[in-house]
Amino acid sequence: MDHTPESAQFFLTAPSPCPYLEGRQERKLFTHLSGRRAAALHHLLSDHGFRRSQNLIYRPACLDCDACQSVRVRAIDFLPATRHRRNLKQNSDIVAEVVAPIVSAEQYGLFKRYLDSRHDGGGMTQMSYLDYEFMVEDTPVQSVLVEYRLAKDGPDGVAGQLVAAALTDPLPDGLSMVYSFFDPALARRGLGTMMILDHIARAKLAGGYLYLGYWVKDSPKMAYKAAFQPLEVQRGSRGWVDLDPETGAEAE
Repeated sequence: MDHTPESAQFFLTAPSPCPYLEGRQERKLFTHLSGRRAAALHHLLSDHGFRRSQNLIYRPACLDCDACQSVRVRAIDFLPATRHRRNLKQNSDIVAEVVAPIVSAEQYGLFKRYLDSRHDGGGMTQMSYLDYEFMVEDTPVQSVLVEYRLAKDGPDGVAGQLVAAALTDPLPDGLSMVYSFFDPALARRGLGTMMILDHIARAKLAGGYLYLGYWVKDSPKMAYKAAFQPLEVQRGSRGWVDLDPETGAEAE
């Protein structure tokens, strides 16, 4: 069945504990992506602050709380800070390759090590290989995996070793990072930052945006997104406006 903006049915989840702000409850508004028009609906809803998860696309719809703000980097105007250039230099021995969204045991092993180290006790830590396969391959829209591997032998591993990966959706106006993970043993390298910088460069070539999902001002888990400027926030009928990450308000 084809879902268009006019025919799409939206659903609301039951309240559940918020993963970002203690003591809060979250609810999500979501719909299904399917049929020939899935890509068009995906792009339209992404432009309105929704995020994709497999064949669903959703956004927060919490009562009395709007802390989750959908953000994107205006890649064409991004200028790397000193810390960004330092990160890229430190990881210059890593090469990226865009591959089809097909899972492998190597990816899953890295994914599990990342979850066990960085999100112990979280809802995703119990994901099986089949669950991971669904996360990557169950998509009605164009999606790719960007794999990051060591280019040569060294103290951090051997040439060809997978150290990070990002599930990414190409959009007509840029890229959307759906989920990324990296080797927790190499945390000092800042591989999460490296992947965002690489994706900004890819989005910049197309003159577009890098969609980073939701930013929550008072959540340490989300604080890293504010380091990539200029950052835009979705403001409903007003569209995308520049965000001041210090105040959480629209930039002057």
